[in-house]
Amino acid sequence: MPVEKSELNRSELGKYYVSGMFLKGVIKALRLLPYEARIATMGAIARNLAPLVGFSKRVRSNLKLTCPDLTESEVKRICKAVPDNAGRAIMEHFSPEDFTERQRFAKVTGTGLAAFDSALAEGRPVMMITAHFGHYLAARIALQERSGQPIGCLYRRMANPYFNDMYVDAFYKTGAPMFEQGRRGMVEMVRTLKKGGIIAIVSDLHAHGGEELTFFGKPAVTSVLNAELAMKYKAVLIPCYAVRQPNGVDFEIILHEPVPHTDPKTMTQFTNDDLEAIVRQHMGQWFWIHRRWKTWNGLGVQAKDMP
Repeated sequence: MPVEKSELNRSELGKYYVSGMFLKGVIKALRLLPYEARIATMGAIARNLAPLVGFSKRVRSNLKLTCPDLTESEVKRICKAVPDNAGRAIMEHFSPEDFTERQRFAKVTGTGLAAFDSALAEGRPVMMITAHFGHYLAARIALQERSGQPIGCLYRRMANPYFNDMYVDAFYKTGAPMFEQGRRGMVEMVRTLKKGGIIAIVSDLHAHGGEELTFFGKPAVTSVLNAELAMKYKAVLIPCYAVRQPNGVDFEIILHEPVPHTDPKTMTQFTNDDLEAIVRQHMGQWFWIHRRWKTWNGLGVQAKDMP
């Protein structure tokens, strides 16, 4: 978890300061370019850096574990597409004014759209469950425009304290409220649900203390808290994805059918399966760089079974 500046030693502070200044410089320089050019450029930078910093190796490892039947040409394509999408998303995050203007009227489709509109009309709380796929903030922007209501968003503070302020400020420019991961953020998020509001949560990370469910057929520890909250506050739980379009800068926002209220583990497995289905349709748009299957090593062997 990120820590306060006071908890870091002088060496750590120095490294964070230098890296923070470098990142800010790159972003500010790219912002001088026209919007589409800066998004494409950051995608290219990330795509070319990926093999050097180990990201391509991580993507390959995860694909070998979960999709061993993929051809080598498809693996190579995904290894390029994943960092390209990630780089574009980073630059979109730090271009909040242009990004918001571009995505306000993004196409919104899907079988869950009627349920979303009905919940708003009835004043029921809505939980949009999304992932590090395409760029989830595009969905937030478009759905805020459609609903005329703010959508609260849960975020995790960055480890670099010198870069975090710029990161959070860009978040706020796409809408408020924002809930920082932690006790206070959870209280604020619950308060929004109690008032019948809308929140968006990214739920595709390894969660310490979560349940061992499955994702792409392999054990993946997943938090069931979202399902518990939906049941407790009678919220409509809707899987939601922002699918990047072929031009690289626009999105289609797709809402799937609401998750049936059963029990937390069943509901959470439902969302895992739902995400897997759309990732299989757009393999290059999910963040395969994540350590999603931490109980497995890169050879497809469970770590706990290793000598």
